[in-house]
Amino acid sequence: MTALIKSKKSLGQHFLTDHLIARQIIESVSPRAEDVIIEIGPGTGALTAMLARRSGHVVAIEIDASLVEELRRTVSVRNLSIVNADVLKLDWPQTIEDARSRIPGAALARARVVANLPYYISTPIIERLLSPGRGLFDMTLMLQREVADRIVSEPGNRAYGYLSVMVQYYALASKLFDVPPSAFTPSPKVWSAVIRLVVREGPAVEVADEAMFFALVRAAFAQRRKTIRNNLKAAATALEFRGPVESALEAASIDPRRRAETLSLIEFAELFKQLNE
Repeated sequence: MTALIKSKKSLGQHFLTDHLIARQIIESVSPRAEDVIIEIGPGTGALTAMLARRSGHVVAIEIDASLVEELRRTVSVRNLSIVNADVLKLDWPQTIEDARSRIPGAALARARVVANLPYYISTPIIERLLSPGRGLFDMTLMLQREVADRIVSEPGNRAYGYLSVMVQYYALASKLFDVPPSAFTPSPKVWSAVIRLVVREGPAVEVADEAMFFALVRAAFAQRRKTIRNNLKAAATALEFRGPVESALEAASIDPRRRAETLSLIEFAELFKQLNE
């Protein structure tokens, strides 16, 4: 099938063609017969049929109309819906509800995402998936290894940053395995990795305003070489902090000379609280 389909650079397409890697992903997901699987970017269908055979229903979301046509022609399974859509514009609650309705007696079936994410828009997609109200149980994502490492990094690691904090606020993140460029056609110039995000029942920390909290985190990482004090002072006017940065840092027991990459989620939440009291 891949020989008939030419990848589109504009969509960042790299088709998974390594059958061993495909099976490793399926085993990592370990679908149940009552699960609803939302597959993002099925491409040439390397995972699609295998997911459908082991789950209750699969909804494959593909933006490329030519791939949608080819998938409908070549992947013929009863419990599969192929949708030609932009995942960033998808009505997620409705999509999940529609998929659940296709499984008798499974109104509360686990909704799970499996995706081979294009490198250039992986972060916006993850942000959208983790937004409150999606009702997802977990996500198994294949993405650029550098991005995967940032997502699972802990405080003190050089890769730790805004993306780490944002994802870990909503989910438990773990890296499963690396994937070499040779597993794809055409081969990308970088390695990929598969990660798993188990969505938390509630955020890891409690904050009064999530949008403002993440604005603070972004500001803290604005210039990584600068201290937390200097980055926040530079953003103080735009973010309209209610109190002085130095006083908030002291109240939160955070040394102002530290850098953002050393702060835990709990420390960010406490700092946010002190800045807005």
